[in-house]
Amino acid sequence: MADNSRDFTAIYQTDDRADFWAREKLRRQESSGAATETLIKAADLHIDDRVLEVAAGTGDLAVTVAQAVGSSGHVVAIDSSPKMLAHAEKAAREAGLNNIETRVMNAEALEFEDNSFNAVICRMGLMLFENPLTALSEMHRVVKLGGKVAVMVWSSADRNPFHGLPLQIARRIGNIPAPGPDKPGLFALGDSERLEDLFRKVGFRNGSSQSSTFHRKYVSLQDAITLIKSSGGAAALQNVMVNLSLPDQDKAWVEITEALIQFDGPNGFEAPGEVLIATGTK
Repeated sequence: MADNSRDFTAIYQTDDRADFWAREKLRRQESSGAATETLIKAADLHIDDRVLEVAAGTGDLAVTVAQAVGSSGHVVAIDSSPKMLAHAEKAAREAGLNNIETRVMNAEALEFEDNSFNAVICRMGLMLFENPLTALSEMHRVVKLGGKVAVMVWSSADRNPFHGLPLQIARRIGNIPAPGPDKPGLFALGDSERLEDLFRKVGFRNGSSQSSTFHRKYVSLQDAITLIKSSGGAAALQNVMVNLSLPDQDKAWVEITEALIQFDGPNGFEAPGEVLIATGTK
């Protein structure tokens, strides 16, 4: 069956997606807290640093980074979605920070001079770009000599069943193949060797990657399913579901619920996950 879905990255630029991302801030921080701490540590931030965050979304990471570099430091948060960045600006105001600047920008064509930043961070964005090598090359260009670029991406589908199982089921029912390794997708850079190879091709020194846990928790399985189905929910799954007939969509949701019930227990719904964090020095 042909894939007639919208451009993959376009889903992340909708107003619904931005509003959902803002509402889910606390749950996202709980799920990704340990991994985000590892990412920030890998970026080797210091007081006074000028930091670029690529694909900044609604700004919760930008706020953390801005606090880490102090009032004399500066964070430039870029994203392709103006609505996402409107939420980021609100988050900065609520945190009482005036050292965060937001700019709508394409990650594959950064509008900055060479050697402009002490560090560059990108959380959960690189695997969604049409040309991740180009985006990473741009990050390398704008970071200063000796500065670090640190990125976080999902690892493999089998280590992330919350997204992996629903996608597998929907693709099987719709006879839709998974995107090839050269296409954007949640797990496009889930192989550590491929991720590290991108850093080598760009010219980073000391490129390396490490895994970190990502823990999802909801009140119940039904709570999780409701969130996945919401307009701002699982974007990658929505991009597959639009190709299915309504009866096949109903069939998929039944199977998805049956597949995820294994993570529902006395303490609610808890699904394991894993991310890769890669770092390179210019």
